[in-house]
Amino acid sequence: MIRRQGRGTLPVRLALTLSLLAGMLGLLGAAAARPAPVDYLIRGGRVIDGTGAPGRVADVAVSGDRIVFIGDAARAGVTARRVIDAGGMIVAPGFIDPHTHSGGDLASADRARRVVANHLTQGVTSILIGNDGEGASQVAATLKGFAAAGTGVNAGSFVGFGAVRRQVIGEGSRAPTGPELDRMKALVADGMCQGGFGFSAGLYYAPQSYSTTDEVVALAREAAVRGGLYETHLRDESSDNIGLLAAVREALEIGRRADMPVHLAHIKAQGVDVHGKAGEVIALVEAEQAAGRRVTADQYPWSASGTRVSNALIPRWVMDGGMVEGRKRLADPTLSARLLPQVADNLRRRGGAESLLITSGPHAGRTLGAVAAARGEDPVQTAILIVRDEGDARVASFNMTQADIKAFAVRPWVVTSSDATVGHPRRFGTFPLAWTTFVEGGLMSPERFVRRSSGQTADIFRITGRGYLKTGFFADVIVFDPGLFRALATYEDPTRMSEGVVLALVNGVPAVDHGQVTGALAGRPMRPEPVSGSCSA
Repeated sequence: MIRRQGRGTLPVRLALTLSLLAGMLGLLGAAAARPAPVDYLIRGGRVIDGTGAPGRVADVAVSGDRIVFIGDAARAGVTARRVIDAGGMIVAPGFIDPHTHSGGDLASADRARRVVANHLTQGVTSILIGNDGEGASQVAATLKGFAAAGTGVNAGSFVGFGAVRRQVIGEGSRAPTGPELDRMKALVADGMCQGGFGFSAGLYYAPQSYSTTDEVVALAREAAVRGGLYETHLRDESSDNIGLLAAVREALEIGRRADMPVHLAHIKAQGVDVHGKAGEVIALVEAEQAAGRRVTADQYPWSASGTRVSNALIPRWVMDGGMVEGRKRLADPTLSARLLPQVADNLRRRGGAESLLITSGPHAGRTLGAVAAARGEDPVQTAILIVRDEGDARVASFNMTQADIKAFAVRPWVVTSSDATVGHPRRFGTFPLAWTTFVEGGLMSPERFVRRSSGQTADIFRITGRGYLKTGFFADVIVFDPGLFRALATYEDPTRMSEGVVLALVNGVPAVDHGQVTGALAGRPMRPEPVSGSCSA
């Protein structure tokens, strides 16, 4: 006879216990099989992935600093600690701006400047600096500083011709000696091995303007063998010296002789003498491409360029030796007969005194013509005095036509850039203006716009792990409202932040959230993938 122990016999209780244990183990097994919640699930947006493929409604999941899932999250059983409803919005890779002048912001002691909210509110999560030949060869030190202090966006740098030439030769208008050329070549090589994305030149600007093509080729080769491209502000974008078409031919020759890709910075036809020349520039580039060479360009959609009065109007011979020597020449009455006609002709090329809007200093917000009239001066004399005595103001120079801008925009080898400089609205509103001008204007599809602002740029500059919405890639992801994506910056009010970006993740960290800049410093230094054997250990 079996004794009862409480409710039920011992065999019955044992069976119940085993059943309960089996059930618990089953639940534990199911929990183990179920994936852990992701950090962010961006649900129901129109995913445009940077490849140019048609957009599709999908969910994007992020864990840590990586994209871990793209598809139907509900069907795949993906859960999240935070779900972001992106219905009616575009989900895209963070935009990449290949031509900025934001290095000073990223290196600033001011934390707010390092956030670079002007880029983030445009959907830009990665930038390149050191353009126009101004990138220091000490790339490793630059990137180390960014990592130590923290930056709001990812950043990489070019090695700059101007910086290298100044370090070895100074500001003078002369050719390098043999040993000086060797020293410059060594600096370029070292900068590339430290993580430079290529060799950048600004042949329009002194002292780079004093170089010969042969000198540039010799230095460019050092970048070429280390996988870099030649990124150039042309020697002339107008008719200031050799002319626009000759300057394009020179850039293509440099690429050909150095055996490297060529990238034309902020491509344009600038000034009354070259308006309508976009087609001829395009023909030169595409003939080179047909011959098997890689040639690309970037572009901003604004009709005004941005520079300083000295760069716009003062002849290069005046600046031999730098600004100190230049100001002495501007004050020398014996040079007036040579100087004044040249400044006047430069002003004509720029479209006249009313086409130059001063954007810095005491005259900011007024045209050169208005300042001259108020002072009772000839605009040529006013320009000289601004450079000589008043700190050389920045100007927005209205010197491009919409026809030329649009002709370049639709070429498949042109990508988006800002050329972000202080005092110009392009610093705050380039990518949104490109959206409204080119997409809403019917020139290109949203998919083409996203590609030219992300994945294609990453491909051109060998930026790895970014520029695309792909599993395993860094979680640089933006969500923007296509109906509200707008540039608010104007020439009169150039520092207004853009609107329409709802969310921007930089390496998986919200840099813009609910449309507001968070102040996060989640950016990381960027280096191109190294070319095997090109740099010694």
